[in-house]
Amino acid sequence: MVNRTTMKRHLGVFLLILVLLSGCYQPGPGAKVWVASSGEGASNSAQGLEAGAAAETPDPSGWGGAANALQTPTPNAPITLPTLRSKVVYYTVQSGDTLAKIAGRYQVSVSQILQENTIANPDVIEVGVTLLIPTPSFDLSAPSFKIIPDSELVYGPVNAGFDIGTFVASRNGYLAFYAEEVDGVMTPGADVVARIALEYSVNPRLLLAVLEYQSGWVTQKSPDSETLSYPLRVYDASREGLYRQLALAANILNEGYYLWQIEAISIWTLSDSTVVQADPTINAGTAGVLNLLRYLTTAETWETAVSENGLYATFTHLFGTPFYYAYEPLIPADLTQPALQLPFEAGDVWAFTAGPHAGWDSGSAWAALDFAPPDDVGCYPSAHWAAAVAAGEVVYSDNGIVIQDLDGDGVWQTGWSILYMHISSWERVAVGTSLAAGDQVGHASCEGGVSTGTHLHLARRYNGAWIAADGSLPFVMDGWVSAGYGVEYDGSLIKGDRTVEAWDGRSAFNAIQR
Repeated sequence: MVNRTTMKRHLGVFLLILVLLSGCYQPGPGAKVWVASSGEGASNSAQGLEAGAAAETPDPSGWGGAANALQTPTPNAPITLPTLRSKVVYYTVQSGDTLAKIAGRYQVSVSQILQENTIANPDVIEVGVTLLIPTPSFDLSAPSFKIIPDSELVYGPVNAGFDIGTFVASRNGYLAFYAEEVDGVMTPGADVVARIALEYSVNPRLLLAVLEYQSGWVTQKSPDSETLSYPLRVYDASREGLYRQLALAANILNEGYYLWQIEAISIWTLSDSTVVQADPTINAGTAGVLNLLRYLTTAETWETAVSENGLYATFTHLFGTPFYYAYEPLIPADLTQPALQLPFEAGDVWAFTAGPHAGWDSGSAWAALDFAPPDDVGCYPSAHWAAAVAAGEVVYSDNGIVIQDLDGDGVWQTGWSILYMHISSWERVAVGTSLAAGDQVGHASCEGGVSTGTHLHLARRYNGAWIAADGSLPFVMDGWVSAGYGVEYDGSLIKGDRTVEAWDGRSAFNAIQR
């Protein structure tokens, strides 16, 4: 098992990587937009709210006694920020590198690298060139102000019952009349928000607050025209449309949240290359928000965005004080994993193709393991069955995804849940089915997201949070314990004196069966 120090060291490598370069997940297809006529409406500033739009008042009694209502942020013990370099280093450019990736890896800004090196075109750097990487320095210090509790970043128990469609309709803004094509299906704006929240396990209230803060889409009927294709004001042709914009935001929110938990963030680099030093007393939820806001702001707009008058004020106006929703602890200190078995039928020999890697996209915790079925079918559905790892009800079955609730309440955002990904629509188990351990779930395929070949992507969540496969509570199935090497996708399954190594192919050393 990889210890905490090793994980911190290696996970820092992908601090600023926002797109998964290989493996399972990418955001969905390009958006085709349709907007119904919504009539005339007053257009306010991009970060404004319509006067008279009342905040939703949370009702703790509706939470089933699961959460404690907290009016103010609870204290957090300061974390230990990663030790920063005190000496310059030299780095040789590798295939696939960009200045932004290198800057993130070494906790400096792109402009700092440019100042120390002669680079004719910063958009194109040659493989083999050696760069001098200066020591980190800071332009600003992040505040200690906490924006949200951890439970308001994760799609967890408190927000599981939040009715996205009803809320969006009640605000009667542009979002209420918007639709776009996602995976070939015309999808209303509220359903786009719901899908992103489910896939990334990010609180839909937070996604709506970010959308409102950046463009006013939630309350304004006629937001600025420049936001109609890029509602978060991320002007990237590959990120056009609501689905792709929110997918980017959700991924960056997750990135900050999970990296903060393993003490892998020291700085944030803003969009204008301003370097901000992190404050060690904030919580992971706030770190996730700051990680997104550094992507959306410059030095001129950062301080307002992260203050009481920024995104916090927008969230409060829409939903009430975020700390009123706090559910603590989100992950109990004494949490144990229920008994799980390998996700295929007895006698079948599958290949263990990927060790611990992100549960969804590149930003979430390394919650997932991958297995390929016995038949080599390219990207066609396998004839072999993926099987349930435990008893529980199927609460979602669509878009290549099956989600199984393990605690019996029919809500995946509470307690343990299992995500089975790349499950073909052919013979896929239906919502409402009560499965016993070993029952058939469906057939592994390439369906859902982007896949390099037919396989099953398997991940755990607890209270909506992704649980690392090789963290303090490793993934264990039929006695096989997941271990990682500090490099995403690398790892092994260990049972007594036997070890199965992850490899993207089929071989005797990655073969495994029940």
